[in-house]
Amino acid sequence: MRLLLTLLFAITLANTAVAKTDITIYGDDTYPPYSYVESGRLTGIYTVVLENIFAKMPEYNVTLKGTPWKRGLSQIEGSKIFALYPPYKRPEQRPYMEYDVPILDEKLVVVCQKSVLSSPKPNWPGDYMGLTIGNNAGFSAGGDEFWSAVKAGKIKVTETKGTPKNLLKLIAGRIDCYMNDALSIQWELKKLQNEGKYDGQSVVEGATISSEQGFLGIVTNGADFPYKEGFKAEYHKILNQMKQSGEIDKIVNDFIN
Repeated sequence: MRLLLTLLFAITLANTAVAKTDITIYGDDTYPPYSYVESGRLTGIYTVVLENIFAKMPEYNVTLKGTPWKRGLSQIEGSKIFALYPPYKRPEQRPYMEYDVPILDEKLVVVCQKSVLSSPKPNWPGDYMGLTIGNNAGFSAGGDEFWSAVKAGKIKVTETKGTPKNLLKLIAGRIDCYMNDALSIQWELKKLQNEGKYDGQSVVEGATISSEQGFLGIVTNGADFPYKEGFKAEYHKILNQMKQSGEIDKIVNDFIN
């Protein structure tokens, strides 16, 4: 009997030792080159970075899934999902997410039809009054002064899902300008040019709006996610180690090149 109990105890310990916590994390499905679905698989710079981080966290079995951005925001606001990437830090607008350690730096710019920038427009948003600016649905780029001008009717904003559709609207002259991450815009314009949908010269970069940082946004209300604090501590530790070692910079360079 004692031997049997000893064996059962050993089996229990072994099972406990190998048990993993299953976690599902959602990423924007239309934000290339950072986070997007291609051939049915979620990929992109942030996705690859997170995959490498989670590979160093063996106690967690993390699954990454793509979701439309506005849906992801709605779900994490309702505490229905644990984490979403890659939000910018908007604690007042989105208090339902926690932002602790940024993953990457991004430069936000506005690009316009070449004719719109026939004279330089370096000042944002002052030089862009009276124009129609495209924005990704659910994105909150632009800054407070910009959105105040929108509210006052001095600038018009149209929202469309995803960078490619916004750029096609810009190329077609349906909007004057479009604001987003510089690398995302360059990536998509190159693809559109290869597809014969862009002439390679009619879209010009205007003002720099701001520098932003992308995060893994973790749900503020963790009542349904008891592993939250332990996961956060381990995730931040590995993320900082990879940033300091230059591993994340290498992932970005390898992906782009």
